[in-house]
Amino acid sequence: MANAKMTFLSQSEIELIHTQSLRALQEIGIKVHSIPTLKLLEARGADVDFDTYVAKLSESVVADALHLAPKTFRLCARDPQNDLTMPSHPCPYGTTSGLAVFVTDYETGEYRPSSRKDIAAFARLGDALSPDFLWTAITANDVPEFSHGPHELWQTMQNTQKHVQGVTVQSARDANIQIELAALIAGGREVLRERPLMSVISCPLAPLSFETGAIEAQVEFAKAGIPICSMSMSLGGLSAPVTVAGMMMNANTENLASLVITQAAAPGAPHVYTSESAPMDMLSGNINYGAPEKVLVSYGLGQMARHYGLPCLVADTGFGHDTKGGLESVQFITNEFIGLAAYTDIITGMGSVDGAKGISFEQLVIDSYMWDFFKDYLKEIEISEEKMGLDAIKAVGHGGDFLSSDHTLKYLRSDLTQWDKAKLDLLALDKDAMPREANRIVKQVLAEHQVPVLDEAILREGDEILRAYEKEVTRA
Repeated sequence: MANAKMTFLSQSEIELIHTQSLRALQEIGIKVHSIPTLKLLEARGADVDFDTYVAKLSESVVADALHLAPKTFRLCARDPQNDLTMPSHPCPYGTTSGLAVFVTDYETGEYRPSSRKDIAAFARLGDALSPDFLWTAITANDVPEFSHGPHELWQTMQNTQKHVQGVTVQSARDANIQIELAALIAGGREVLRERPLMSVISCPLAPLSFETGAIEAQVEFAKAGIPICSMSMSLGGLSAPVTVAGMMMNANTENLASLVITQAAAPGAPHVYTSESAPMDMLSGNINYGAPEKVLVSYGLGQMARHYGLPCLVADTGFGHDTKGGLESVQFITNEFIGLAAYTDIITGMGSVDGAKGISFEQLVIDSYMWDFFKDYLKEIEISEEKMGLDAIKAVGHGGDFLSSDHTLKYLRSDLTQWDKAKLDLLALDKDAMPREANRIVKQVLAEHQVPVLDEAILREGDEILRAYEKEVTRA
């Protein structure tokens, strides 16, 4: 089967990035602000200096982790029909953005701090639309600061039958609360291990550093069988070298280090090679999501993940400053399409506005419709004698036409894409009319789409867990 992909790195360049990453891990090492995690690394063969919190990883330590990491696993869902097998094929899985602190109120149009109510509504909208699974996209600003991650997971999991990927984890205790909540829905911790209804984003601090709470949480998730996405955010010119090559090498090094930690905690634990790396905008100091170099980094890191045989999340879409889509923004469309064609298993960002600080319900509708179109470019195409139709050409003869050919009638619907006219109509609207129509669709979907309610006893127990955790973190 033919499947469109875009290649950036040659094999020799892939090998060079790998070699330089190994040198960085051996000569510089990683700084891990966690004595328990350093002890795990030492037990796996790392050279650890407990005074400086630096662990140096040899080539053999990295090779062992790559050998232990599963090359395929599932991201499971409340409804098994929504289970996702990693790596994806032939098209990446699409998911939402996270973790926004503002939301555009779809009822009033006000751009305001987000709440648990917004999380529930956005998750239900995502359940009805095209995202294959959902990030915890919105911050719960209406709960105690150190308890918002579990609240976001709990609200999202109640309102979707798809897989949920958590974005906020602040400590090992926080991780165990989230595991406990997911296990309630799964039917126990062992069931959750077999069917992980959640996965989690875990971010190193570029360059080559791991913060206490996040890395100790990652260890707990790995032990519970929860898939880890080790998201390197290597910002060129700020936390990584300014060059494309430097950003790729730093992100690759951090991914290998994070993988070693996961496998040290729980050999065979599922792990996703992950990056949201890009240059820094030298004028604003923000991450430059629209830079062409960001796309090139995605290409290269997707190839690195394939080189290691690891599933990956290295591409995203969206991140504009306001609601947009259709044919209006060349940058927006280019980023989305190129992300699809990179060697990635997941592409994130649906619903994002304001440089990822905000979430728009209308943007999620537009992104979902665009996603439905774009992924048709990655469908598998059979290249065979039958499909080439030599016999049909003979039958038609010189200068004839294929309008009534049996070959045309046989393959017209299966081989040519038939796009949804209603979705095309939305994307053809101008920048003022499109958000209005998308808002109408949001209201219609939320009025009509219902997610099966969890058992009352499960809801009650989950709420009790959260109330107790709120008191715990408030006292601390």
